[in-house]
Amino acid sequence: MISRYRRNPVIVLLLVFFLSVRMQRVQAQGIGYTYYSVGDPTIPVAVPPDQARSGMVLMGGGPDVDKAFRWMIRRAGIRPGTGGRFVVLRASGAGAYNPYIYYSGPGERTDEPAERDWVGGAALGLSSVETLVIPSRAAANNPFVNEIVSRAHAVFIAGGDQSRYIRFWKDTALDRTLMELLNKNVPIGGTSAGLAILGQYSFSALQGGIDSTAALANPFDPRITIDPDPRDKSKSFLAPAPLVGVLTDSHFDRRKRMGRLIAFLARLGGATGAAGCLGGVPAAAGIEGETSIRGIGVSEQTALLVESTPDGKDFIARRVRNTWSDNEGAVYFVRPLAPPRECDAGVPLSIQQIEIRKLSDSDSVFNLSDWSGIDAYIVNVEEGRFDRSPY
Repeated sequence: MISRYRRNPVIVLLLVFFLSVRMQRVQAQGIGYTYYSVGDPTIPVAVPPDQARSGMVLMGGGPDVDKAFRWMIRRAGIRPGTGGRFVVLRASGAGAYNPYIYYSGPGERTDEPAERDWVGGAALGLSSVETLVIPSRAAANNPFVNEIVSRAHAVFIAGGDQSRYIRFWKDTALDRTLMELLNKNVPIGGTSAGLAILGQYSFSALQGGIDSTAALANPFDPRITIDPDPRDKSKSFLAPAPLVGVLTDSHFDRRKRMGRLIAFLARLGGATGAAGCLGGVPAAAGIEGETSIRGIGVSEQTALLVESTPDGKDFIARRVRNTWSDNEGAVYFVRPLAPPRECDAGVPLSIQQIEIRKLSDSDSVFNLSDWSGIDAYIVNVEEGRFDRSPY
């Protein structure tokens, strides 16, 4: 959302004014969290508990995908007249998501249909949108913060710096509260850094970012930090069921991130329990049986909507994007079919048989449970270079 306005200083100034005048702001001294809301969070909500259906939004960064937020609201069981609380989490920034999600257009419109760049959540039944800026472990353990999150009917994690989310939120009360919401089928989503922490494995960026060229040239570059560390048995941050064994990445097309995703996957492991690079997941964690390490790369202005089948046996996904997007908006499903041939510190990566499935339309459905539904193609990496375009 914020990235949409950075290019226009006039809109930025208007947003700042709008937020300062129209939105509540509460800051707890000594704790350091900041709370923003729009609408009325005190209104009793009448969403029947059995109406909430689990769902995940994996958004690739850049301008937000309006229809993905509407999908989350509906998945939460929210309808006109029920009320419902949508909570945004972040470690920096402010409450700019609140008016974007709540209103249908400028002038605090709450009617339908929503204009471009607005979600129209109030018209869909939301009674409030709340943002919590949680920049420390103390804030993540604060009772007020967790009370707000625990009452959410949908949760979205904003972009920013995923290292902050791992450092500040993992193994805290907030971590436990989010897991409780997942167990209650509360829809959850994230964009950019917020997407990065949704899989079982995350590129944690604890030593900063890395591009594809550098990652393929040295898969043990100190900047490649993965959470949980494949060399120990620590638990993941969230690891929702649809993303077990999965590492996610965003800004995929614009920043050409296929190379680094494959380097991350090579570090973790291969197909059917094969170890990856030295210290890969199966060898380190003592995993028995078949294990498949996989990756999902999401392009900017694009979202992957994940839900379970009606019988609850499988997880399926489809792509949505803004109709005015200026890119292809593809989602890539990546799986190594063999362990790396050469993967050592300071040596370019060589890995064969990397299976890629590309979802570039909004009609196809991909099955995350058996990794099927779209034709695959194979690429190889030899001494840090692809033998063909991976896109």
